[in-house]
Order: sequence, then structure tokens, then C-alpha cells
Amino acid sequence: LIQEVAKIPGIHRLRYATSHPLDMDQDLIAAHRDVPQLMPFLHLPVQSGSDRILGAMNRRHTADDYLRLVERIRDSRPDIGLSSDFIVGFPGETDDDFEETLALVRRVGFVQAYSFKYSPRPGTPAAGNGLQVDEAAKSGRLSRLQDEINRQQIAFNASCVGSCLPVLFERAGTKAGQQVGRSPYMQAVHVVGPAYLAGTIADVEILSGGPNSLQGKLVESELGDGRKGAGAQDRQRGIVAVE
Repeated sequence: LIQEVAKIPGIHRLRYATSHPLDMDQDLIAAHRDVPQLMPFLHLPVQSGSDRILGAMNRRHTADDYLRLVERIRDSRPDIGLSSDFIVGFPGETDDDFEETLALVRRVGFVQAYSFKYSPRPGTPAAGNGLQVDEAAKSGRLSRLQDEINRQQIAFNASCVGSCLPVLFERAGTKAGQQVGRSPYMQAVHVVGPAYLAGTIADVEILSGGPNSLQGKLVESELGDGRKGAGAQDRQRGIVAVE
């Protein structure tokens, strides 16, 4: 499907969500290498770094399975950025189990991630499990996990400073003359630019990076004669980005 959609004229960007580790076969990994429209960003949920907890969650993959998969994906697309989901405090999770999750996070290195405390859902086996984790322990673990994830996200954003990224502009920002778009890695990017950028892709030099966004300036060639950027010219020809 990705290969067929990429053949459609005017399709500049493709993404998909969410991929389960068991669904990442070699054909899909190869698509990240071979289809330039497929963005170098992949949300690949793992939930925990403890095999014991993964088994209790009925996840059907191990931490080693996940790490080997990440290695294969990065071999195919070295510039790919990874995101993931984590649950802390699943019934029966010990301090050692949680440390295994932290170890996996540090080993992989994520550009962003979503993390949550376990909360019982009525009717599920876990909700009736007698090994519920204390709320204070869950909160402490979540705080430590989020600190590590935030550190990695800040480091990745900082690594983008000085680079030139194609940005798909979406809307006006909150400041006068500000436009907001998305990088290939789903980062919010803020620039000062004309309103007609919305719906187009333009190259941006990244000047600084914060915890949640990047700031940059439009590359001079994108401004053309000062009235219409290259992105606006594309839009007039009916060439727009689709995600």
C-alpha cells in the first residue's frame, strides 16, 4: 500500500500509525529504505523492558526481540527516529523490572515517547491481579522514566541545530508573522514567514531546539522573489503534501 500510494503524483509525505513490533516484517522495514516519501519516523510501542512483565501483558515479544528489531530497522534506515509507548506499575512489576525498562530506553534512544501509569480496566485479568503496585511507587517510576525520555528528546532536538530540514507548514503560530509546521520527525518547527506557507513544504535552517519544538528560519531560496516561496508555487501547481 505504501509503495502504491507513493506513486501518486503530488504525494510528498507518507506516515502510518501505529505499528506493532510483530507487524514489522522485512517488507515494511525495506519500505523505510526504499520509499523516499515514507518519513523517517516510526512509532514502535514496546510497553516494558522486562520480559516477565511483557509476558504478563500478553505482548508476545521480548525485550531482546524489540532490540533486534530496532537494529534491523536502523540498518535499513540509519536516520530513522523512534517513538514508543510505556506502561509503568503493571501488576507485579518490581523495582528490578522497572530498571530493565529504563535500561531498554537508554539503549534504544527515542526521539519522543508516551508513558503512563497502569490503571485497572474492569473485566481485564490484570485488574483482578492481587499484586497491584502502590500508587506512590507508580508515580515515582513514571517520573524517573519521563525524566529519561525528556532528556533524550531534548538531546535529539539539540542535534538538529545547524541542519536544514524540509518542514510541512500547517498553520499560523501564536506570535505575529509566525508559521508552524512539522519536521520529518514530527517536531513542531516555528519560523517567521508568510501565511501562504500553510499546506506547503519548505526548507528551514534550524537555529535552536527546545524540549518540545524547534526554531528556525526559511532558507533564502524558499522566498523566491520575495512574494512567493517555492512551496507556494508548488501549491499553485496543485502539488501538496499529504500525511
